[in-house]
Amino acid sequence: MKILLTGVTGQLGHTLQQQLSAQHEVIAPDRSALDLSDAAAITAYVDAIQPNLMINPAAYTAVDKAESEAGLAAAINVAAPAAFAAAAKRHNIGLIHYSTDYVFDGSLRDAQAGLKSYTETEATHPLNVYGATKLAGEQAIIASGCRHLIFRTSWVYSRFGKNFLLTMLRLANERDELRIVNDQWGAPTSAKAISDATCQILAQLLAAPDSAQWWSQYQGLYNLTTTGHTSWCGFTEEILRQAAGRGLLNKPAPVVHGIPASEYPTPATRPVNSCLNTDKISRTFGLTLPSWQTALTDSLA
Repeated sequence: MKILLTGVTGQLGHTLQQQLSAQHEVIAPDRSALDLSDAAAITAYVDAIQPNLMINPAAYTAVDKAESEAGLAAAINVAAPAAFAAAAKRHNIGLIHYSTDYVFDGSLRDAQAGLKSYTETEATHPLNVYGATKLAGEQAIIASGCRHLIFRTSWVYSRFGKNFLLTMLRLANERDELRIVNDQWGAPTSAKAISDATCQILAQLLAAPDSAQWWSQYQGLYNLTTTGHTSWCGFTEEILRQAAGRGLLNKPAPVVHGIPASEYPTPATRPVNSCLNTDKISRTFGLTLPSWQTALTDSLA
């Protein structure tokens, strides 16, 4: 297929480009070629390229900065997906888009078991500008009536770019102690795990005898994360354990101290519970998603 892929300078876009380019013609404009804050430019670009499919991992992801740049966050997270969706509808092609756990407020609990994972049908209630714009982007795509897959993910990291994994590896080689939040929960999800699942689903689309029927049957909203959950503190401890085992640290691993989020104030409020239930995507597409620990192992390898 000819695939228009956005966000190739970001973690997920970069990973998707590496995997998709082996089998498809990937058109991957950077910011100088396509300004995602300009909806008219998006429309013109899609009309000129005439892709068979569009994949949009690009987003305004500076969660704290979004609190003071709400207009720019909305342009990239709401208006841009809306423009891609309108183009997908007009050209009768599919759009794959990625969203976030931050569409929820993190208050979901089970009286007996404590934390409860969010299904795709749970009520949304974002706590910050980033989450609100990502939710509005989802809604714009669905309202367009285009063929679409929306994947909500969480705590994304990779071997590329700026992310929690790389920050912890750097700090582990600089400090003797780390103070890490231990009262926010989620599934650390590698960009490769997301890309792998996306490519498996694309393979099913390509194998379908009738693509229109396939989209009619499978389009919709899905949670896409690794399985299991941990805290940022627990994630850090596992990063250090695995990194030390692979000889990636140039000194003894630092001591990790768990702290409440209240000791690390940020402009944007984060949800306490970011756990997403992945039963729907696993059941629908027959996917076996890796545990967060296995995905970390794969990334460090």
